[in-house]
Amino acid sequence: MQKISLKDDLQRNTYPGRGIVLGKTPDGRKAVAAYFIMGRSENSRNRIFVTEGQGIRTQAYDPSKLVDPSLIIYAPVRVLGNKTIVTNGDQTDTIYAGMDRQLTFEQALRSREFEPDGPNFTPRISGILHIESGKFNYALSILKSSDGDPQSCHRYTFAYENPLAGEGHFIHTYMHDGDPLPSFEGEPKRVEILDSLDAMTELLWTNLNPDNKVSLFVRMIDLASGETETRIVNKHA
Repeated sequence: MQKISLKDDLQRNTYPGRGIVLGKTPDGRKAVAAYFIMGRSENSRNRIFVTEGQGIRTQAYDPSKLVDPSLIIYAPVRVLGNKTIVTNGDQTDTIYAGMDRQLTFEQALRSREFEPDGPNFTPRISGILHIESGKFNYALSILKSSDGDPQSCHRYTFAYENPLAGEGHFIHTYMHDGDPLPSFEGEPKRVEILDSLDAMTELLWTNLNPDNKVSLFVRMIDLASGETETRIVNKHA
């Protein structure tokens, strides 16, 4: 798979929905995890990221305008020992609980499907980073309906062992804007990863559609020390 420009890919797509980027910095010293949310409705746009322990949680920016919290209020990022979990829904908690019981990433997700938001049936996308003794692996998962038919759930997991420096993989919920919204198709996209937290944050935030972007989380984890650096950007500052 050819490496693509993350900048160009985001600029061409007004509505990728929610997205996860995992990878490794060009110097090979840090793991990278990023997650962004977008919104078309007032309810979806009325959100911010806030820190919660070692992870983050979505929160209503204006609680008086919150209509339905069921699919928009959740913890996208949680940390379990040397594992960092990143997802687009409350399956973060499912993965955390499952892996805490020694289930694998895939096994933990067996109890979940796509979101019950027909006719979109938004895919559940999830990522896991595992760092141990300076070594780094990651995996991405997508649970999606069969071309919009909720009778069938398709489950895909993509695992990346010892990822190459300076590159990562990008998965998002929707191929593009539409009604209904078309689910992501194919393998996660192979993309470039930048060398600094600020540069990676700017790359993502600047090129997300200005009307639809809501919040962004970016974290770099030092593979040797385990130390983390995090940036959170909210449209509603």
